[in-house]
Amino acid sequence: MSDTTTAPLTAKDFATDQEVRWCPGCGDYSILKQVQTVLPTLDIPKENIVIISGIGCSSRFPYYMNTYGMHSIHGRAPAVASGLKMTRPELSVWIVTGDGDALSIGGNHIIHLLRRNIDVQVLLFNNQIYGLTKGQYSPTSETNKVTKSTPFGSIDNPFNPAALALGADTTFFARSMDRDPKHLQAMLRRSEGHKGSALLEVYQNCNIFNDGAFGMMTDKKTKAGVTLMLEHGKPLVFGAELEKGIRLDGLNPQIVNRADYSDEDLWIHDEQDLAKAQLLARFFDDPREEGALPRPFGVLYAIEKPTYEKQLNDQIELAKEQKGLGDLNELIAGTETWEVK
Repeated sequence: MSDTTTAPLTAKDFATDQEVRWCPGCGDYSILKQVQTVLPTLDIPKENIVIISGIGCSSRFPYYMNTYGMHSIHGRAPAVASGLKMTRPELSVWIVTGDGDALSIGGNHIIHLLRRNIDVQVLLFNNQIYGLTKGQYSPTSETNKVTKSTPFGSIDNPFNPAALALGADTTFFARSMDRDPKHLQAMLRRSEGHKGSALLEVYQNCNIFNDGAFGMMTDKKTKAGVTLMLEHGKPLVFGAELEKGIRLDGLNPQIVNRADYSDEDLWIHDEQDLAKAQLLARFFDDPREEGALPRPFGVLYAIEKPTYEKQLNDQIELAKEQKGLGDLNELIAGTETWEVK
C-alpha cells in the first residue's frame, strides 16, 4: 500500500528559483524571510495562497514567493485582490504594497478595501521614501524631509497610516518592523487569522535612500524608550526596565513613572476599543522630540464584522432562489421595461 502522506511545508517550499534583487541590506529581505517562515505554519495549502502587489520595491514580492501571484498595476492591487477574493473566497489573499503605492496613487483603493471589509491581508511596507524611483519624498515622509524632489525640505504633513485605516473603518490594524523578526512573525499570524481586512504596517529600512529612518525604534540602545509594545489586556508600559507607563487624564495620554501608580491605574490596552485605538494612532510624534509619546507596535485594533465577499455571495444565492432572478437575461432586463410599437 502506497504512502500518500504529504510532508509538512517548510520555508523552502515558498522560495522560488528567482534571484532576489533588492539592494543589499534592504529591510525587504527580512520581511520576505518572515513571510516564508510563517506561511508553512498556517495549515493552508500552498495552491490556495495568492500574493498580489502593485508597483514599487516591495512589489517584487510575488516573484520570490512560490505561490500564485500577480504583479499588478500601480496602486491598484486592492482592486485586483478584491475581485479575486469575491470570486474565490476560499483563497488566502495577500496584498504587498508600499507607502507610495498604497497611500498616494492607490489611496482611494486602499480606503475602500478597508471600509468594505474584504477578507485579505495587506502588508504595507513603510520606508517613508520612494525607493524604486530613486529617493523622492513619499506620503509618509516627515515634514522638512530633504530629498531629490524636495531640496529645501518637504512642507507636506505626513500621512498617518494608522489614523487613515481607522478612519476608513478597518476591522484590523497592526504595526511591526523589519528588524524584529519574532514580533513580525506574530503580527503576520494575527493578520492572517483575522476574518476581514487586515492592514499590517511594517516599518522597513531603505538603506540606500532613507537609511536609519526608524533607527531609534530599532536600535537596542534606544528602542525601549521610544516604542510601546501592545498586549491585549495589559497596561501600557515602556522603558529599559518598563519603568514608565501611560495613563489617561480624560482623553489626554500622560507619561508617568510606573512606580507612582498601580497597573490598574494605567491605560489597559483593549484591542476592541475604537476610541482608544484612535488615540494610539495619534502616538505619532517624532521620537527625537522631548516628551514625545512612544510609537505603538502590535495590534492597535481588531474587531469582527461580516465580510464583503460573504455578504455578496449570500446575496447572489438569495437572488437565485427568487423567481426570475436565476436567469441572467431576466436579471439584466429588470422589472422596468417598455415595449416600443
